[in-house]
Amino acid sequence: MNKPKVFVDFHNADTHDRLRMNCIGTIEDIAQQQIVLRDGVCLTLYSEELEVEGVVEYSTDEHMWLAAIDWQAIKDIGPQAIVPEDYTSQQGHIA
Repeated sequence: MNKPKVFVDFHNADTHDRLRMNCIGTIEDIAQQQIVLRDGVCLTLYSEELEVEGVVEYSTDEHMWLAAIDWQAIKDIGPQAIVPEDYTSQQGHIA
């Protein structure tokens, strides 16, 4: 079974090197996939060019959800094209 895939900002880590799960892309992915966050949930975390497995933890210090990752396990997946839904329908109208 595939783990849910959630966007994260790899530059937004706490002092324990856990990724904060509070950016808009993260919140949108969680809402869209109806993921229920709780300690121990495993996710695939990604950005435009990186991907890694992570385990969700709640920080009582920061009052937010974080993901513990192995920084050595991050994979470079290359640039991912993010195409707006209406872009493909507009291609025929480009001169």
